[in-house]
Amino acid sequence: LPLAGSQPTTHLAASTMAANVVTIGASVFTAAPARVFGRRAPKCNASAARDHHGPQQRPQVGMGAGGNRKFLGQRRGDALVAPATGRRAILQQGPPKRPPRDLLAMEEEMTGGGVDNEEPAKGLLGAVWKFVRPHTIRGTLLGTTAIVTRQLLQNPELFNQALVPKALMGLLALLLGNGYIVGINQVYDVEIDKVNKPYLPLASGELSSGTAVAICTVFALLGGAIVAMNFEPLITGLYAFGLFLGTLYSVPPMRLKRSPWAAFIIIAIVRGVLLNFGVHHATTAAIGLPFVWSPPIMFITTFVTVFAICISICKDLADIEGDKKEGIKTFATEIGAAGIAYLGSGLLVFNYCFAIGSAMIRQDWFNLPLMIGFHSLAILFCIWRTKIMEYQGFTKAAVQKYYQNIWYLFYGEYFILPFL
Repeated sequence: LPLAGSQPTTHLAASTMAANVVTIGASVFTAAPARVFGRRAPKCNASAARDHHGPQQRPQVGMGAGGNRKFLGQRRGDALVAPATGRRAILQQGPPKRPPRDLLAMEEEMTGGGVDNEEPAKGLLGAVWKFVRPHTIRGTLLGTTAIVTRQLLQNPELFNQALVPKALMGLLALLLGNGYIVGINQVYDVEIDKVNKPYLPLASGELSSGTAVAICTVFALLGGAIVAMNFEPLITGLYAFGLFLGTLYSVPPMRLKRSPWAAFIIIAIVRGVLLNFGVHHATTAAIGLPFVWSPPIMFITTFVTVFAICISICKDLADIEGDKKEGIKTFATEIGAAGIAYLGSGLLVFNYCFAIGSAMIRQDWFNLPLMIGFHSLAILFCIWRTKIMEYQGFTKAAVQKYYQNIWYLFYGEYFILPFL
């Protein structure tokens, strides 16, 4: 095919390049010209004409009259053909390329690592702070505050400043119980953590085993004493039951974390049922109301219980190597990082669809625009982060980041609870 504005010639140069554009959420490929390279064609029988007329100016392939880019094609025989487009171009280009390593590194650097601070602790207090796993502390703090705030917003006339010290004591007891459960797990996981999480204070040597055991003992005894002295026997029993389940999860000979089913059931009960039911019950009793399941509290208890199952499944994504070494079976060791990530994302999307459906069915129970808007955005965020993890190849850094974002979604649910 002759080029517009070009002269007949015995030298014809042509080349093609394609660029893959990867979009998050779907793999879409488009063929686009990037650069034109000149390349000499083999000599043909018109060499005598060149000798007679002298050397001619080689035309610019892809350039029309006036130097405007008109056409970029491939050489087939002695003719130029249009570049492949559509499905044919996709087949020629092959599978999509992963983003450049420097872009992946930039994304990790801008957004940080996983849920834990991997920097060395500054002194004993810094080591203790790392020991209590701050991301779990934030979850307990937000959950407790959101439930109490929700109850007080519904009954503002019942607020009494004399209740503030009791509320703060209850919050302190919950944080101490949280610290005991995550701390005792590190005491018996120290060898695994040396492989999976060498930055944790026991695995790194920032805390000794004796100090860690003493801290856990103080947490359990002090927390239990606070609850017993300030709350009714039912709340004290629920608190003791939560500590008992945390002990069964980590401490031999039971060490139920070795069973993936038992592990996620325990985490779902403690994080989902006991926390939400216990705080709601204690709050209604403190302000002098009979216990009644309000629709938002029923919703958040059910929602967080399912969410806690997702957390329990995905928390082992970065621990596969150490768990295999110690013979601990988890869903992650059995299914693999990719399978667990897809399972976790699917469970989250299902949970968010449940929230949207609940709001649409019982519009008189909830703040409909907030329920639908927030959970729709959460679905998109979950899919987006899953696709990023795909392109990062399910590396340890990628799954740590994914797990961190699961906790961000968890926090977000409690942020909106007072306004549902």
